[in-house]
Amino acid sequence: MDQQKKEKFEKGTLITYRQDIKVLDATIRDGGLINGHNFEDEFVKAVYNACLAAGVDYIELGYKASKKIFAPSQHGPWKYCDEDYIRKVIGEKKNSMKLCAMADAERTDYHTDILPKKDSILDCIRVATYIHQIPTALAMINDAHDKGYEVTVNLMAVSVVTHKDLFEAIELFAKSPVATIYLVDSFGAYYPEQVRELTSEFKRIASGTRKLIGIHTHNNQQLAYANTIEALVSGASMLDATINGMGRGAGNCALEMLLGFLKNPKYDIRPVLECIEKHFIPIKNKMDWGYSIPYMITGQMNQHPRSAIKVMESEARDKLLAFYDQMNEEES
Repeated sequence: MDQQKKEKFEKGTLITYRQDIKVLDATIRDGGLINGHNFEDEFVKAVYNACLAAGVDYIELGYKASKKIFAPSQHGPWKYCDEDYIRKVIGEKKNSMKLCAMADAERTDYHTDILPKKDSILDCIRVATYIHQIPTALAMINDAHDKGYEVTVNLMAVSVVTHKDLFEAIELFAKSPVATIYLVDSFGAYYPEQVRELTSEFKRIASGTRKLIGIHTHNNQQLAYANTIEALVSGASMLDATINGMGRGAGNCALEMLLGFLKNPKYDIRPVLECIEKHFIPIKNKMDWGYSIPYMITGQMNQHPRSAIKVMESEARDKLLAFYDQMNEEES
């Protein structure tokens, strides 16, 4: 096989697959933003078992949030991912699927709440940061790495960051001990062309460092799946998704869609579909997520979805024109 053909095969095609691709399920963490992370233990165990049976590589169980900032009386246990509680629900880990928790910059008592890896059931710490929190994020990355974890960084809300600042941040992360640098479309504002360009630029900046590039999308404009695939074909290796697209506001790239696309035979869509049938459909009348026009409006205007979430929880949820005009007035 000549070098050109070998390189093409290693990149993967629509009839082959790339062995570097890893899938991360963020259902409990991102979905928990809808209900204060108050999932029943049975639901979490069902999601865990479905991901395990489906061949998912990583599962993110929630946050390592500060109990000084987020009162336990107002949040469920997956806001904190205490070690004993994780073990109580899923048991001792005896498989290859990696367990993750997210640690928000400036919202995590990481020195004390993130234990040394040898004392933890977790495998990976995902540091999440906004552009103005970079110094704290780098300190958290170094702390988690020194404790023995695989570490990733999610740079959030990049659609409102200047390219100069964004690429400077990626250069700093490329010099840090993170394993993966994530492109995060927090507002669901990006289109595939933008995702393609940014993924390629992230890859260029991180070239030679052996860092992977990841993608985390939101579905405000019904592009979460398309943008995830665009990032994949542009060189991203770590792909975030959630079962039935469950996540804050408009939700995320649906895991069942992603597994249906990937050609690696280790992935199996059937356990995910069974989990949706048994556990997600019954709670749809209690938890509201997925595409809606208010989320579309904030996505098109590159705005945080908090305004859409507020109107969706009010009696004005069907007053679409009034919401559109309100958002236009706030933008002008």
